[in-house]
Amino acid sequence: MDKKVVITGASKGIGKALAIRFALEGYRVAVCSRDENNLKTLEEEIKTMGAKQPLFYGVCNVGKRDDIIGFYYAVKKEFGPIDILVNNAGIFLPGQIMDEEEGVFEEVMSVNVASAYHFTRLFAKDMIERKSGHIFNMCSIASIKAYPNGGSYCISKFALLGMTKVLREEMEEYNIKVTAVLPGATYTDSWSGSGLPEERFIPAEDVANTIFQISQLSPRTNVEEILMRPQLGDI
Repeated sequence: MDKKVVITGASKGIGKALAIRFALEGYRVAVCSRDENNLKTLEEEIKTMGAKQPLFYGVCNVGKRDDIIGFYYAVKKEFGPIDILVNNAGIFLPGQIMDEEEGVFEEVMSVNVASAYHFTRLFAKDMIERKSGHIFNMCSIASIKAYPNGGSYCISKFALLGMTKVLREEMEEYNIKVTAVLPGATYTDSWSGSGLPEERFIPAEDVANTIFQISQLSPRTNVEEILMRPQLGDI
């Protein structure tokens, strides 16, 4: 098997869990993040776990289009066409529309929405030529349920879900699957200081395992949306 997957924002949390799962299943995995130290740590972890293929990584600020383009060409040179793209990169900055600092909206939209738009426009070109591929966009419960202090984050996740629906319609004729992933509170570093017990959250590995299993379905089936919540409800 020479299957290839690209995962953005993959140095921790769901992205890291995804990189590990796909690597251990024999995929060639390419990841990016702003933190090179975390990427090196992930590379070593995957190697220690016995992955057959080395991790390919690039330092990339997904809020900058030039960084996205540079990472794309590095992956294309190393891998050629890819089979799966997971637009996972994202940030959460709390606040309300009326009191957020200037620039928060632009930053959050750039990382959470524009990056997925630009990565997709680049990597999907080869998918269209091959008439094969799968794109996962990491949306959120916040894509369908606004909440106080969600501000620009909620706006961005609503927008990403909308973009995913548009993309699905456009890619259908090329036999390219498009899936929106809507996880609720998932235990990652961003929740580590919340004071809530780990048992109250979705494990990042559960999200990664679900995405992997869906990626293995026959070409005749597309799971359009994955909605996941903690068993005890939203936080």
